[in-house]
Amino acid sequence: MRPYELMIILDAGLEEEANRAVVDRVTELIRARGGSLGRVDRWGRRRFAYELKHRWEGYYVVIQASSDPATVAELDRILFLADEVIRHKVIRLPDVVSSPEAVGSPAAEAG
Repeated sequence: MRPYELMIILDAGLEEEANRAVVDRVTELIRARGGSLGRVDRWGRRRFAYELKHRWEGYYVVIQASSDPATVAELDRILFLADEVIRHKVIRLPDVVSSPEAVGSPAAEAG
């Protein structure tokens, strides 16, 4: 399991229920494939700096989750095909160094 952060920009012209359905579909896919869901942060409507797909506003959602790479690849494919999604970005977060072996490593002593 690797930690990921997913940002989704949805069409701001959609109803709140349609936006909620897309987010629920994403979170359900993560849970169904054995991943663990972290924070789901709904930023709401934001204005773009430039026009995207003939729109000037989008509804932003940021999701943090831990999952395997195959699930993230499937999630990326689903979001690419979804008509409600204007843009999305998946970022792999760095692993937290908390093991005792890492404390005594040369890289830890140099920093």
